[in-house]
Amino acid sequence: MIGKSIRLGEQLIADQVITREQLDEALSKQTSTGGMLGSTLIDIGAMTSTALVNALAKRLMVKGCVLRHGLIDPKVAKCVPKDEAERLRVLPLFRVNNELTTAMVDPQSLPTIDRIQNLTGCKVRPILALDANIEEFQQKYLTKEVTVDSFMASIEETDVHIENVDPADEIGVTDLDQLVEGSPVVNLVNLMVLTAMRDGASDIHIEPDRKATHIRYRVDGQLRELFKPPQGLHAAIVSRIKVIGRMDISEKRLPQEGRVHLVADGREVDLRVSSMPTVLGEKIVIRILDKNDLSFELEDLGLLGDDYAEVIRALSCPYGLILVTGPTGSGKTTTLYSALELMNDHTKNIVTVEDPVEYQLPMISQIQVNDAVGLTFTRALRSILRQDPDVVMIGEMRDAETARVAIQAALTGHLVMSTMHTNDCPGGVSRLFDMGIEPYLIASSVIGFVAQRLPRKICPSCKTSYYPSPELLESVGWQDRANELFHRGEGCRECHMTGFRGRIGIYEVMILDKEVKRLIQRGAPETELREHLLSTGWRPLREKALDIVERGDSTLEEVLRVTRSEVTEDPRAFAPATEETSEVAG
Repeated sequence: MIGKSIRLGEQLIADQVITREQLDEALSKQTSTGGMLGSTLIDIGAMTSTALVNALAKRLMVKGCVLRHGLIDPKVAKCVPKDEAERLRVLPLFRVNNELTTAMVDPQSLPTIDRIQNLTGCKVRPILALDANIEEFQQKYLTKEVTVDSFMASIEETDVHIENVDPADEIGVTDLDQLVEGSPVVNLVNLMVLTAMRDGASDIHIEPDRKATHIRYRVDGQLRELFKPPQGLHAAIVSRIKVIGRMDISEKRLPQEGRVHLVADGREVDLRVSSMPTVLGEKIVIRILDKNDLSFELEDLGLLGDDYAEVIRALSCPYGLILVTGPTGSGKTTTLYSALELMNDHTKNIVTVEDPVEYQLPMISQIQVNDAVGLTFTRALRSILRQDPDVVMIGEMRDAETARVAIQAALTGHLVMSTMHTNDCPGGVSRLFDMGIEPYLIASSVIGFVAQRLPRKICPSCKTSYYPSPELLESVGWQDRANELFHRGEGCRECHMTGFRGRIGIYEVMILDKEVKRLIQRGAPETELREHLLSTGWRPLREKALDIVERGDSTLEEVLRVTRSEVTEDPRAFAPATEETSEVAG
C-alpha cells in the first residue's frame, strides 16, 4: 500500500496537482491516522475531490466523475439492492437502452461487473468515483426511508449558496413566507436554480402530476429530469417561486408573469417566471437570462462566409425590413441583438419593442410590451415612429396589424428588424401572404430573410469516431461515403453523458434580388420560389448543417433532428446509431 501511495503521489506532483511539501505532509499524517492518501490530501486542502478523481481515472485509464444531483436517475439507482450496492461499493447512475452506467470504487473489478450484470440483466459501463462520494449518494438515493424534506436538509450547507436576491413584495404574503422560510422548500428552489445555472440551462419547468411534481430543465435545447419531489410539495414550491417573483400567490386561476434578479456563485442572473393554471395545478416555467454568457458577435454565433457578408450588406441599407425566422428557442432574438450591437455606433437612434425585454443594451431605448395597460406591439410601434428612429427592432411579428405598421415604417425611411415563426426563408414570404400583406408591399419593403437553427455541438471531452449506418448516410445523400469516419460524442460527465455540449448556429440567408421580387409580386407559391433559389446555387439549412458535420462539430443524427430535406426522408434515419448499425472506430 505504501508503494502504491507513493506512486500516486509522484504522479500528482508530476501533473502539478500538488507540491512535494504537500505530499510529505499527507504521508506524515497518513502514517499516524491511517486512511488513503487521496482522502488525506483532500483533508489537508492540498487538492479537491474532482482533481483526485481525474488523477485516479488517468492512472487507471478509465472514465471518472464526481457524483452530483441530476446525474443520477433515482429509479435506476435502486435496480441494485441497497445491501448489495454497499457491499460492492457501487451506485447505478442511469441506463441508455441496455447499457447501465455505474459508479464504482474499483471499475476494473470484473467480479463486481459480472455481479451487477447478473442482478440487472444490463451491460455495465463502469465509471470511477470516490468511495466517500458513492457512500454519500447511496444514503440519499437507496435509503427507503428518505424523504424530500430530509434530502433537501442534507444539501443545505454543501450545495446551495445564493448571495443576494431582490426582496420580494411582502404585502399580503407575510404569513406564507414565514411558513416557507427555514423549510427544505427554500433549499429545493435555491438548488434547482443553482444547478440549472451551473449546467448552462435556459429554462426550468415545474409541472404538476398526480403522484409527483416533475422538475426539468432545458440544456442545449433538450429537457432533462432534475428532481421529482412528491406532489404534496407542489403548492409550496409554486408559492415560494411566486413570492420571490413578486406575483400574486392568491391568484391560481389566471396566468401570471414575474421577474427575479439574483446573484448566485458570483454571477448576475435574471429569471423570468411564468405561471399557467392546469387541471392538476399551476405549471411554472422559469427562463434563465445569464448576463455572464452574453455573446453578441455575429461571427461567434456561427454566421460566417458569404452569409455573413450578405447580412452585413442588408444591415447597411438605410431603410427596409429584415426578418429572422425559426422556431421558438432557435436564437432569433440573440441574432437581432447582435445586429443591433453591430450598428450601435452612437450615430443612430435605435429603439426596440419587446415582450419581454431579455437583455438591456447600452445606448438603445427598449420598450416592454404591457397588454394590461394597452401597450401592444402595434401601439408602441406607432409611438416609436414619432421619436425620430433610425433603426427599429420589433420582438416578434405576431399579427397583420403589426406587420402593416412595420412595412409602412420600412417604406418611410426606417430600417426595421423583426422575427417570425416559420421553418425557412421562403416560408417567411408565405407567412406574410397569410397575414394578408399585399405582394407588392412585400417586394418593395423586405430586404431579406434569415432562417436559423441551433444544433448541438459534439462534446470535445468525449469526441470519438464511428461509421454511420447506411440508412443514415442515404438519408442525406451520402451513400458513397460508407467507408468514411464521422464524429460523435461517447458521453462523459462534462456533458451529462449526452455526447453534446453547447450549440452552434446554422443560417439560411435569402436576400430579395430582382427575380425573387418579381416572383413575389405575382404571388408565386413557396415551392416555385424555392426551386428558383436552388437553381441559382442558393443553399438551404440542411446543406449548411451538413457543413458542420463535415467539420466534425455536430452529428448526422442532430442535423436530421433540426433540419428538413426537400424530399421525404426514411424515418429509420432518425433512430440513434447502435452497435448493430455502426462500428466504433476510436
